[in-house]
Amino acid sequence: MAWQSRFGKPKVMITGGLGLIGSTLARRLVSLGSDVLVVDSLNRKFGGNLFNIEDIRDAVRIEIQDIRHIREMNDLLQDREIIFNLAGQTSHMDSMNAPFEDLEINCLAQLSLLEACRQLNPTARILFASTRQVYGRPSYLPVDERLPLNPVDVNGINKIAGESYHRLYHDVHGLQTTVLRLTNTYGPHMRIKDARQIFLGIWIRRLLENRPFEVWGGQQRRDFTFVEDAADAFIAAALTPDCVGKVLNVGGSEVVALDDLARLLVEQNGGGTFEVRDFPPERKPIDIGDYYTEDKAFRFLTGWVPKVSLASGLARTIAFYRSHSRHYL
Repeated sequence: MAWQSRFGKPKVMITGGLGLIGSTLARRLVSLGSDVLVVDSLNRKFGGNLFNIEDIRDAVRIEIQDIRHIREMNDLLQDREIIFNLAGQTSHMDSMNAPFEDLEINCLAQLSLLEACRQLNPTARILFASTRQVYGRPSYLPVDERLPLNPVDVNGINKIAGESYHRLYHDVHGLQTTVLRLTNTYGPHMRIKDARQIFLGIWIRRLLENRPFEVWGGQQRRDFTFVEDAADAFIAAALTPDCVGKVLNVGGSEVVALDDLARLLVEQNGGGTFEVRDFPPERKPIDIGDYYTEDKAFRFLTGWVPKVSLASGLARTIAFYRSHSRHYL
């Protein structure tokens, strides 16, 4: 797709812009000549990392700011034509252990940002990153947008609220919002010091340390989206007027059982070991079992398709951390 000719050079804000998807999206947008404002709190519990934009640091404007501080956010968003709203708390266990913090970030902050846009920048195009976690344990597969929402943790409930605010502000106030429900996004620049962002992070860390990693359960099927494909999905949505006002799934390139994923990761690493174990008692109640995405609606509207295979994405991710792990541990 000819991104350059179709996207132009708008003024863009990326909240959560120092994280996995945000930094990759920033890199894409810089290559297209956009005026990019990166906003991130750099909270140590989340995925933000200044090294994620080391190669484009001089080409973007960086504001270290928490989206909960709406007065400061008001000053930042007034002239932005497109807002990629990626900031959020993503850890399922953290949402159960610190539910009010999850509420503040994934609900209150989202409502505050939308209200600021309504008052100060009502023509902005707003794209919100949601999650497959809103569905909970699916009653059928693959999961399309018609499946009733039944989350199994606080994070999923608050993400539903965040989605609903974006839809409401479109329906009532005319804001140009779109919600993308992402599946497991992975790749270079993700958090690997623990499993707060995605469990693949801690698997890769163990491999780098020549230690076995644990696979809980193993038979659950999942789909995975390479981060560059996820970034392209946001750009595709921003380019597509028919996405305005909609909530859309974005899936991965293929479906794999977790034990097969572990074997593929070891193969791409050129060695390593893992152990299949039962779920820890504190984790089992919030496991969703099998999940993979039906995203025909998004592909039809935008023409987007994932380009990076799981094997290639894992190989590229491992190679990145072999060179740069010191910035992530």
